[in-house]
Amino acid sequence: MNSDARFVMIAPIPAIAIITLSFLPRHWSPVPAAGLLLMVAGLALVTLARWQLGNAFSIAPRATTLVTRGLYARIRNPVYLFGIVMLAGLFLYLRRPWLLAVLLPIVTVQVVRSRREAKVLEAKFGDAYREYRARTWF
Repeated sequence: MNSDARFVMIAPIPAIAIITLSFLPRHWSPVPAAGLLLMVAGLALVTLARWQLGNAFSIAPRATTLVTRGLYARIRNPVYLFGIVMLAGLFLYLRRPWLLAVLLPIVTVQVVRSRREAKVLEAKFGDAYREYRARTWF
């Protein structure tokens, strides 16, 4: 795995740990507890998805390898999906559910990014990508 991919995979982990410990609730209620669960699950799945991408990871859309194993066997964009789950969990954990409204523009950006990536992958891998897209979600 190249150094850029490794950094982007590992960097969020200490950041989420610091936020989690800094805002540890004195009194637990269902909202921060659910938020913590979503945040940890989202972070774990984002990290797994980035690991499964390996050297295929890039910031800008480019097609080097069509990854179709692991989480990518069912979901075309697990990093985007579980990143949103992680953020939703963070907002709930911080007891700021009104911040969930911030997810609307983030989801819009992720959909646009996924469409751009789809065009690049389809141009490079053709029928193989179209078949993959037909059997996966988002």
